[in-house]
Amino acid sequence: MNNKAQLVELVRAALVEADLVFDESSSGTFVVTLPGTKKRTITCSLSLGDYSVVVNAFVMRAPDENQASVYKYLLEQNARAYGVHFSLNSLGDIFLVGRLPLGALNATELDRLLGSVLEYSESHFDQLLELGFLSAIRREWAWRIDRGESLENLAAFKHLMNEVDG
Repeated sequence: MNNKAQLVELVRAALVEADLVFDESSSGTFVVTLPGTKKRTITCSLSLGDYSVVVNAFVMRAPDENQASVYKYLLEQNARAYGVHFSLNSLGDIFLVGRLPLGALNATELDRLLGSVLEYSESHFDQLLELGFLSAIRREWAWRIDRGESLENLAAFKHLMNEVDG
């Protein structure tokens, strides 16, 4: 299947079949919302070009601290990635990007590609936050403790709080 109109229909049908929320532009671009747990939602664009489909998903903004360790971690993860890899924009924001030839695009490969975006966004998110935003996490934790606020959405970082709050 290599007719672009057929491929657009294939992508649309696969997204509907997977019960994913998406918007579609007339140019063969889909913006898909993947349901996450750690990130809650992952927004991913799929753009069908003349020769390939390009996937692009925002992971997180540029780290506040420890940038070298964050970027080293990302490069190490790229060696094990399927279909997509971590990348940076000019501001240092972190994305997952990938490219698949249109001739290889089918429902199974689309599912694998979106699954990779979801898996890599989710499985590395907390570690990336720990590496790149540890000071901010600790400040937020202390602020919430001081005011009696809920720590529920910071629970994944409790192990980092030994010197902030016991």
